[in-house]
Amino acid sequence: MQVFIMRHGDAALEAASDSVRPLTLCGCDESRAMASWLNGKTPEIDRVLVSPYLRAEQTLATVRETLKLPEGQDVLPELTPGGDPGMVACYLQALAQKGVKSALVISHLPLVGYLVSELCPQEAPPMFATSAIACVNFDAEACEGKLEWQVSPSKLAKAM
Repeated sequence: MQVFIMRHGDAALEAASDSVRPLTLCGCDESRAMASWLNGKTPEIDRVLVSPYLRAEQTLATVRETLKLPEGQDVLPELTPGGDPGMVACYLQALAQKGVKSALVISHLPLVGYLVSELCPQEAPPMFATSAIACVNFDAEACEGKLEWQVSPSKLAKAM
């Protein structure tokens, strides 16, 4: 199973609570650019998992403008910043065993880094810039993955 792990786009610092911080215009632009880049890299994505926080849901809405995704998404409380990467890994493993070939996960720091490490025990948790995406090839039978690549908006801008 291919798992694309994406951190939400740049978000406003001020809000009534952390869960309702909206994306900035820069966050929308960077997320759109990353989705456009991913569109040329990936086969169809079968499943979408997203944090219930506003900035993650807005990132998904922005990504949907450019990247063909299935209708609907799994909104998981485990994908919030302090969520449980082990639970998310178990959920992904169950999806893989049901035949899901690829999934997009949109979440937050520090969870995105811990999830890469959970899926790829040989990897230290990588840092993620806002809107960055990592690709893990996950073998559900062995319950282990390999980090294939990680790209951030700044790396994308330098490559163009």
